[in-house]
Amino acid sequence: MQSEVFNPGDETNRFIEQADGAGAAVTFTGLVRSSADNPTKRMTLEHYPALAQSQLENMASEATKRFKLLKVTIIHRFGMMHPNEPIVQVMALSPHRQAAFDGANFIMDWLKTDAPFWKYEETPDGAKWVEAKAIDDKAKDKWKA
Repeated sequence: MQSEVFNPGDETNRFIEQADGAGAAVTFTGLVRSSADNPTKRMTLEHYPALAQSQLENMASEATKRFKLLKVTIIHRFGMMHPNEPIVQVMALSPHRQAAFDGANFIMDWLKTDAPFWKYEETPDGAKWVEAKAIDDKAKDKWKA
């Protein structure tokens, strides 16, 4: 976890350098979203550091075991961010593409619902905490064993 902006391309290149034995590398990068119909001036991501770090490590371990991944990296920011800046990057290495896709998707579905992060968005109309979305819970449900 970090407050600093990161370069997704550089992170991906470093990750792929460790790809011995892999046949697939999947990378997902989440950005601070702002659009004409839903403008965001900035977003602040609050978190509980010790719990968040522990849960990110546990989720990476769970995904590695569940999908037989060779390596997982999760980069997650906190603090103040601006539109188009990266918030999160999830990278998965696997011998096969489907496991890498599934592992990264599994982690992202968990991050959207259960990770101890809270978003506070500032817009031209004011500021508000971002509410949880039922669609995110539904996405996570597909991974129930």
